[in-house]
Amino acid sequence: MPARFLRTSTLDLGLLALRLTVPTSLFLRHGLEKIQNFHAMSAHFPNPLHIGPLPSFAFAIIADAVCMPLLVLGIATRWAALWSFINLFIAWAFVHHFLFFGRGADHGELIVVYLGVVLTLLIAGPGKYSFDARH
Repeated sequence: MPARFLRTSTLDLGLLALRLTVPTSLFLRHGLEKIQNFHAMSAHFPNPLHIGPLPSFAFAIIADAVCMPLLVLGIATRWAALWSFINLFIAWAFVHHFLFFGRGADHGELIVVYLGVVLTLLIAGPGKYSFDARH
């Protein structure tokens, strides 16, 4: 078996593993929460860009409840990753104020991990084990 085949195969398996684990986790924790608590959350959602709580919530629910399953399946991967990256970056910058260390930084590390994953998928794409690769 040629070394090039093995590198390509392991790279695609790595992208699949990345797509299956992290976006699933984000969807289960944040996407489902937003769907299940839509009415309660939409009225009081943070409004960091001053566009209103409902438009801010709509942007976040698309990122967490729509884009994460798309990333898992590898459908419109780069667009879903871009949307999610923007949402996560806005949350980290304007809601969590780039906190990573110290008091009040309880979500900083996790947001950076999520940012790294969606940035990786934005740059690398979904790999060959995806719906995007089937066209």
